[in-house]
Amino acid sequence: MLRIIVVVFGIVLAAVGGVIAYRAYFLEPSAAVVITNTDVRELPDTFRVVSGIALLIVGAAIAYTAALRKK
Repeated sequence: MLRIIVVVFGIVLAAVGGVIAYRAYFLEPSAAVVITNTDVRELPDTFRVVSGIALLIVGAAIAYTAALRKK
């Protein structure tokens, strides 16, 4: 029973991390604007992207290790 709860928790944590990373990279307004002589670039919020990807990896690892059968 506890293993099922941990697997679901890992999946939810990974989903939340994926949503945070996706929103920070694609949907939300840019965090910075870099202006050079030839180009203007908008940069996403790097901290939120990296933290979202980290949550995604940690959640997937928790769900994967909890789902494995122990012999």
